Amino acid sequence: MNKVWLITGAGSGFGRAIAEAALAAGDVVVGAVRRPETLADLVAARPDQMEALALDVTDTAADEAAVRDVVARHGRIDVLVNNAGRTHVGALEETTDQELRDLFDVHVFGPAALTRAVLPHMRERRSGAIVQMSSMGGQMSFAGFGAYSGTKFALEGMSEALADEVAEYGVKVLIVEPGAFRTSLFGTGRAGVSADSGVYAKVGQTRAAVSGGDGTQPGDPAKAAELVLAALESDDTPLRLPLGDDGVTAVLDHLDQVRGDIAAWEKRARATAFDE
Repeated sequence: MNKVWLITGAGSGFGRAIAEAALAAGDVVVGAVRRPETLADLVAARPDQMEALALDVTDTAADEAAVRDVVARHGRIDVLVNNAGRTHVGALEETTDQELRDLFDVHVFGPAALTRAVLPHMRERRSGAIVQMSSMGGQMSFAGFGAYSGTKFALEGMSEALADEVAEYGVKVLIVEPGAFRTSLFGTGRAGVSADSGVYAKVGQTRAAVSGGDGTQPGDPAKAAELVLAALESDDTPLRLPLGDDGVTAVLDHLDQVRGDIAAWEKRARATAFDE
């Protein structure tokens, strides 16, 4: 049976690529976007399969209403893809409370609200999948990406617990961790930037990489989307799926670093119990 997908941020980047892959597979896609006109071409090309739904994921009440609407019209949601998001660059000292809260609204509270809304339907059917679009920055971070990675770390921690909670109901959770892919994430007007204090040289390097990196990223979103669909179809769907040569390398190198840090202090760290 063909699936029903609800994909946030479906107007561009990974969201659009996943929508196109799902449509090619014969599935029904509801693309949740702030500007429905960004999906006009897909709706016109496949009117029986593609719908555009106006939604700002930071409006959690609207998130719940959107899920009710989709379920009422299609009977179910088989796959929720929490993809809507943006990047943000700035040293932690430079990042304001409001900038940080706005980023958490998009990357954490919005996905949490949509996940809460779809889970009762998936549990009842004992079937479904939730795809959390994270980043290699959900496993590791560096100067200038503290706020962005903070939200992705939070999303991944929440999702890891979620996967353990819903497995008994036949619901899958897939955390996708892309490296640099040719999306609009670094595009002008899409990348949030904190005021530059000029204090942190490494953050300046990150700013330059982001401002000059749009359109040169090596990753192909269409190939990423194909792999996401394949992972969901697998009998052994992974919890985490790093994407891109750079993404896989960064995550593996970080895990090696963590293991090295632990090993160096392991003996003393273990010997911290009360003396008997």
